[in-house]
Amino acid sequence: MLELLRRIVEQVNSAQDTNQALEIIVRRVKEAMSIDVCSVYLNNPNTQQLILMATDGLNPDSVGKVGLAFGEGLTGLVREREEPINLSDAPTHPRYRFFAETGEGEYKSYLGVPIIHHRKVLGVLVVQRKINQRFSEEEETLLITVAAQLAGAIVHAMASGDISILNQADNEDRRHLLGLPGAPGVAMGTARVVYPLADLDAVPDRISEDTAGDIAQFESAVELVKADVISLTKRLSDVLPSEELALFDAYLLMLDSGGFRTKVVQNIEQGQWAPSALRDVINEHVKVFKAMEDPYLSERSDDVRDLGQRILAYLQQESRQQTEYPLRTILVGEEITASMLAEVPPDRLVGVVSSRGSRSSHVAILARALSVPAVMGATDLPVGRIDGRELVADGYTGRVYVNPSVAVRAEFKRLLKEEAELMEGLDSLRELPAESPDGVRINLYANTGLLTDITPTRNSGAEGIGLYRTEFPFMVRERFPGEEEQRQIYRTVLEAFDPKPVVLRTLDVGGDKALPYFPISEENPFLGWRGIRITLDHPEIFMVQIRAMIRASEGMENLHMLLPMVSSVTEVDDARKLISRACAELREEGYEFREPKIGVMVEVPSAVYQSPNLAKRVDFLSIGTNDLTQYLLAVDRNNARVAELFDSLHPAVLMALRQVVEGAAKYGKPVSVCGEMAGDPASAILLLGMGIDSLSMSVSSLPRVKWVIRSISRKRARELLEQALEMEDAISIRELLNNALDELGLGGLIRAGK
Repeated sequence: MLELLRRIVEQVNSAQDTNQALEIIVRRVKEAMSIDVCSVYLNNPNTQQLILMATDGLNPDSVGKVGLAFGEGLTGLVREREEPINLSDAPTHPRYRFFAETGEGEYKSYLGVPIIHHRKVLGVLVVQRKINQRFSEEEETLLITVAAQLAGAIVHAMASGDISILNQADNEDRRHLLGLPGAPGVAMGTARVVYPLADLDAVPDRISEDTAGDIAQFESAVELVKADVISLTKRLSDVLPSEELALFDAYLLMLDSGGFRTKVVQNIEQGQWAPSALRDVINEHVKVFKAMEDPYLSERSDDVRDLGQRILAYLQQESRQQTEYPLRTILVGEEITASMLAEVPPDRLVGVVSSRGSRSSHVAILARALSVPAVMGATDLPVGRIDGRELVADGYTGRVYVNPSVAVRAEFKRLLKEEAELMEGLDSLRELPAESPDGVRINLYANTGLLTDITPTRNSGAEGIGLYRTEFPFMVRERFPGEEEQRQIYRTVLEAFDPKPVVLRTLDVGGDKALPYFPISEENPFLGWRGIRITLDHPEIFMVQIRAMIRASEGMENLHMLLPMVSSVTEVDDARKLISRACAELREEGYEFREPKIGVMVEVPSAVYQSPNLAKRVDFLSIGTNDLTQYLLAVDRNNARVAELFDSLHPAVLMALRQVVEGAAKYGKPVSVCGEMAGDPASAILLLGMGIDSLSMSVSSLPRVKWVIRSISRKRARELLEQALEMEDAISIRELLNNALDELGLGGLIRAGK
């Protein structure tokens, strides 16, 4: 059956349009099952009917003309029940409905299965026989499998207008694809589909006929790609935040890496021609990155592959045509890399739509940094058929409209105008405090991890650094950075914000964030050797970092240390002993400093339940809502199939947050929140109501959250919190909060327009 299904799917995918695909399906299924009739009925939401769209066995003249009201006949019953109906004598069933124009009166047995996509019934696949005999279980499962494959093709057809009967003007507003919100905002423009410059997987194995020539060609290709990267960096230096420009620095580091270049040359010297030598080395690097379970690092494998494709393009001596980008470009692709994004002139890029990825994908992060709306994980995107078409991408809802109607275009133009006015108003809040109308002050901090991001962060109105990720200096080197190297980095950050607080998180690597010189291989890195676990097992690494942080704070009092991935009080006790030892050593060496405040990241369930005991031992708690939500809900937030289940407004997450706040309050310790939840305007209401002391987020989220806090009293926020805690699902809670934002006149923070 699998081989049969494979052949059918291959033929369907090679069809010129969806009508032809449907004809292939009904013909091939009829042949494979040795039946008399196979037909496809599809929903027409405009007329509330199931329309006969293709058939092999019934009267072909009835295609596009015969329609059943939703719930009418056996086919309507299949749609209604959302399950197969298998009958040996269909005409005797009370729901049987006869259509003379189809000529189906002579058929007795009936099997109909729903065509379902993302919980929506799109239509029904029906097979019939003249004989009075129930279809076998194997035949039923085959039809279910075919219907599941058909669902995606139908969604593509609805988006691109291939099915004429469903493409009526009055139904046009209903056609849209649904992805995941990647970056807020609305984009209207022309689709420009991008794809890799060369296909590494298509490179054949060949023996080098000129070893020296192949090596020279490879070295030349590397230098040409380096020149491209440097050019891109210069072109984007005034537009892209410096933190994001670091990606291109990483490209240059890899291109200059002796290990990378040497390995390719070695492969050539051993007999391979340059393209396959490059392919093998790139694939090795990709495999290493993909093995990392950390979403950010795992997705860097795409960047490595993209770099390899660029080198391959020069190796193949292909003439690279300069891509023409429309005035209002919406970049579209199966999987968009950072360099593809960077190729678009900044003044022409208005949106991003990707078939793959999620909100945590690097391209989504880049889009938010550039204030460019993005939709990720649009798995049903007909990429090959929409280049040059007009698109509307709604980064708030994840919806993408292909060839929108006049009414849709007019509506989104109005929303774009309102959104522009809204953003202008937010700029005026930059120097104002995040203080509620009843006088409650919430400190708003920024998340960062690069020295080059200091100036933009200081200019954003942030009151300090709530989370400084110290991993980057470790990741870009081929060895552990020394104490003095680290001290200089930390000193720069602390001085830049003095006397405002700077929270330096201790090294958070291992398992899902393996260093190239400290490889770790585990079956389940998310639950493995990482964070505080690895640094406690290697005190020589931990002590060097702690000493560097303390030395960097000499003469200042704004250093805060944050311990990641804590799951027990013993880990805190052990870490504090090492920190105390470092302080004692440095005092003996003549350094003068104030001992840093110590905090714990609450990001695993065990830390929630032990929050009072943790608070007793440290100066503050910081809740990492991304990992905490992932662990509590058992949802991989980077998996597009289940990403919609990842919601920090889930009742269980809210209960956990409140428990942490209550646990810390027993010892009078402050609680901060970092991660996506801190930067979500709706969530900010509940965090204010809970009594969270500070929020740390991306710089782009600061003005939105500040506006919310300045618009709602803590008393009202507490009332909404109590209502939310009585609810049983995240959808209801978000609806409650969105309604509250609308009442406050802040609806523009959660949807397009004001």
